[in-house]
Amino acid sequence: MRKQAEITEQTKQNLIEAFWSIYITKRIERITVKEITNKAGYNRGTFYEYFQDVYEMLDVIENLSLPSLEELPPFIDVNTNSPSFINTIMELYQEKYKYYNHLLGENGDPAFQRKLKNSLKSSIIRTLEIKTNIDLVEIDIILEYILSGMIGILIYMSQQNPNLLEEKIVKLQNILMQGDMVNKLQRMMK
Repeated sequence: MRKQAEITEQTKQNLIEAFWSIYITKRIERITVKEITNKAGYNRGTFYEYFQDVYEMLDVIENLSLPSLEELPPFIDVNTNSPSFINTIMELYQEKYKYYNHLLGENGDPAFQRKLKNSLKSSIIRTLEIKTNIDLVEIDIILEYILSGMIGILIYMSQQNPNLLEEKIVKLQNILMQGDMVNKLQRMMK
């Protein structure tokens, strides 16, 4: 039975890889199931065992690309404008670069930016809900501001491919985050 589960997972992964190799060169509305299955070496029926359509396949990839709570840096009692916090976000970007670079790029999915931001925000807010003396609406607005900036830089990196070393980008983000918003968030988290 375990062998069958491994084969099933490998088949699904093969279909995802075939889709991705096409998606990075072609807009999603022009991708056909036939193209994907031909590239992966399966028949159309196999595709439909795992996915309804190409849009569901993209949704699965996006959801797998969203960081889990375990992958994120600790949010309580951490300096969110410290280089280590920003480094963690950059490491996450690099780890998932294969997907992020395209999803956040010019030909990617515009909805992914919002999905990524909402995923990060909800993870942070879940960790802060245990604190009784904070205003979650205010936290939500502050996180919207901070994460918009961080994701904006990731989008810029994906679309413009600047000739800046990663260390310089981290330093620049650190400087940009040295503001009242981040300080207020830190005070609220104490």
